[in-house]
Amino acid sequence: MSAGDARILLHLLRGQPRQGSHAERLQAFYAPQANAYDNFRERLLHGRQALIEMLAPRVGERIVELGAGTGRNLLFFGERLAGLEQATLVDLCPALLEQARERTAAMPNVRVVQDDATSWQPGRPVDCVYLSYALTMIPDWRAAIDNAIAMLHPGGRLGVVDFYVSTAHPGLGLARHGPLTRWFWPRWFSHDGVHPNPAHPVTLRERLPRHRLLEARAPVPYLPGLRVPYYCFVGHTEVGGSAGC
Repeated sequence: MSAGDARILLHLLRGQPRQGSHAERLQAFYAPQANAYDNFRERLLHGRQALIEMLAPRVGERIVELGAGTGRNLLFFGERLAGLEQATLVDLCPALLEQARERTAAMPNVRVVQDDATSWQPGRPVDCVYLSYALTMIPDWRAAIDNAIAMLHPGGRLGVVDFYVSTAHPGLGLARHGPLTRWFWPRWFSHDGVHPNPAHPVTLRERLPRHRLLEARAPVPYLPGLRVPYYCFVGHTEVGGSAGC
């Protein structure tokens, strides 16, 4: 085990503080591990490259990442990043945004904003909004979804990749997780302020009926034999009007 992994695991075991505002809790939890954040999460946060491919970013588009953290996900765009008109990274945590600013300092079409994913709005509509392992960390996650949809052009795309557990009786063709999975993972992650929730993909599918959903499982560092469920979702707003509720 590397020193960086040991430091991350120590803070994960301690958990996220229970006192203070959401922003204060995030800063207290992530500031001591910010420098080693990406290396550890590279082996934990699966499906991010798949999400970017599903979003299919195009030249000249304006995109927003809510809960962007260190900005690592921008690297999944590869050469397509330079062709974007603008990419905006929004997060509440100063320690993670410091890493994002360092990473994007030489990227003229990227801006970094410290603000709340449930309320921040761009100056004008954008083509694509995505959240990567952020929705499970936002207390008012419904407001974050509403806010993301509100900033999109008609026909714009909302993408989400995150942990989740299924409902006990999911719809036809959807993954069904057993009782142990549905019990274990929400309790395991909640210690660190992460809340896998069966209502997340259900709500996304209801809000954006024109969508694509992928469901999978992935290994978790230092938990041999266990695989956590995650999903990738990309939904499109209606071209002729707003998304239905």
